[in-house]
Amino acid sequence: MVSLHFELALTSLLHASSRALLSKASSIAKKATAKHHFNVTRSLTSVPSPPDGSFKDGKPTLQYAKALPKTFASMTNEQVLQFAEMEIPEACRECIIRDIMVVDQIEYDDAMKIFKKIAETNRRGMQLYALPFYTGFGAAFTAGIFSVPLVFHLDMVNWFNDKFVTAEMPPPEDVVTALEVGSASWGWMEPILGQVSFFLLCMQFARSQLQNLGVRPYFNWQRNMRAEYLVTQFPEYDAEFLRNYSKIDKIVGPHEMSD
Repeated sequence: MVSLHFELALTSLLHASSRALLSKASSIAKKATAKHHFNVTRSLTSVPSPPDGSFKDGKPTLQYAKALPKTFASMTNEQVLQFAEMEIPEACRECIIRDIMVVDQIEYDDAMKIFKKIAETNRRGMQLYALPFYTGFGAAFTAGIFSVPLVFHLDMVNWFNDKFVTAEMPPPEDVVTALEVGSASWGWMEPILGQVSFFLLCMQFARSQLQNLGVRPYFNWQRNMRAEYLVTQFPEYDAEFLRNYSKIDKIVGPHEMSD
């Protein structure tokens, strides 16, 4: 299918461009086709072959379709580990449950009860860790809302002027409309809003560079703290499984787990 698409593209280029452009396009097409074939081959080699008789005329048989796992609990250990590496919350949970079964020598339902205790422990103090995020959101939202009346609302402008500026206001007949009020208040509001905007612009640029470096100082710190706390509370279970589950748990609320 990939080769067919490239052939059609090359045919169009043949009628629209010169021989030199066609030669260059052919070279690019061959490289892309070879790369695509390599990736597909590499991915297929890591997938175990299905049993004989699982497919007929390129389609799965009814017997093979019945074996499709529909829950994480019905997946193999290899499948669960693979999804856990992809940071799927249900798979991380499943790793802990199966580790509990092995360590405590209990069945699945009993292990699920212990996991619920682990999940509750992981949520302890979560609101405290979330406080800086809520504070930043609340401050930014409040400042954005109040910036409008502080520029265009006459009563708010007069109050702010009396408390913090003490500048001379135009006569009442010159501050009738909102735009006239804004023109009068802009003399002291422009430096404030301009400086805040420039400061936020610099902080946004700095944050983008930290993201390029893969650095999230506070977020990574609090996530690691929660993970290590969970490990110390349940030292009998696999520390890596506990850390993985703790780190994928959302701050704002627990993940809604499917079966």
